Amino acid sequence: MTTKTSHQFDICVKTEDPDLLTPRMIYEILPDESAAKSKYVRVLDNEGEDYLYPASFFLFVDFPLAIQRTLRKVSSQLTATPSPPRA
Repeated sequence: MTTKTSHQFDICVKTEDPDLLTPRMIYEILPDESAAKSKYVRVLDNEGEDYLYPASFFLFVDFPLAIQRTLRKVSSQLTATPSPPRA
């Protein structure tokens, strides 16, 4: 895993809780050096919460800058929109 101070994105390849992570979905990674040392990553999950997950759950992708900007914009719009109540 490459350590960067900026945001990164990854693709989920494994999950233990499909309500929180969805395989083949792109997730935003937040910088967390302490977690990285323990082979974990801090990810904005399906609920818009940042949480630690095993790095082995993800395939790390270096998208071009234009795609990263678009993904960050979409991500911020999704987290700003309240989720509908769960049944």
